[in-house]
Amino acid sequence: MAEEQFSELANYECSVKKNLVITSEKAKRESESESESEEDETFGKVCPGQDLNDCFDPVQKIVHGFKHFLSNKFHKYPCLFNELADSQSPKFLVFACSDSRVSPSHILNFQPGEAFMARNIGNLIPLFDTLKYSGVGSIIEYAVKNLKVENILVIGHSRCGGIERLMSYPEDGSARLDFIDDWVSIAQAAKDKVKAEHSHLSFEEQWDICAEEAVNISLKNLHSYPFVQRGVEEKTITLRGGYYDFVGGSFKLWELE
Repeated sequence: MAEEQFSELANYECSVKKNLVITSEKAKRESESESESEEDETFGKVCPGQDLNDCFDPVQKIVHGFKHFLSNKFHKYPCLFNELADSQSPKFLVFACSDSRVSPSHILNFQPGEAFMARNIGNLIPLFDTLKYSGVGSIIEYAVKNLKVENILVIGHSRCGGIERLMSYPEDGSARLDFIDDWVSIAQAAKDKVKAEHSHLSFEEQWDICAEEAVNISLKNLHSYPFVQRGVEEKTITLRGGYYDFVGGSFKLWELE
């Protein structure tokens, strides 16, 4: 019933305002005037003469990772973690892909307590439906009603496996995947738009364009959640889309008008 109620909303047209494009060159210039207090000593390192997987110890990774967190975060900023022990008041609700290459805490430097996170295949948000996708709905409801978040950010990214599946799965229903194909079909309208407007481009180019368009579908679907729509109307919530290109090292940020 709820899905039918908002079926038209998923297809409405709205203009896209893109701004605040952060390129690798710009970020480099800005960071040259700043000094990092400490780099993660394990970032980018591999064992000499070996593949990364050849020397990987999962238990040691967990242990060393937590020790690094304790010494560089938890014990270093006791006041912050004492406050977080009592409550949280994040300013952001962030939807991002489950892809291991696109952690929002790393690419946007979110610190503990700053962002309420949700990650799934393709960073997708379905239409409001109390009978389906309750996991996503409960995240949005809790963030908006209980945590009073002021910003909802949906981040897409380059070379997204979920969007690749959306763009390539068989339309006749053959060889369908039980869970993934049903899930990525949330962004079917994005695929249809890309196929119609960019049929002359290569699959790889269409794939990346669709990843951005899928973000817009999720932003539109957010309006189908009554508590989100109310926050937008009352100007207590702002919705934004983002796109992280980890190939070229850039980040796009935009709003729907």
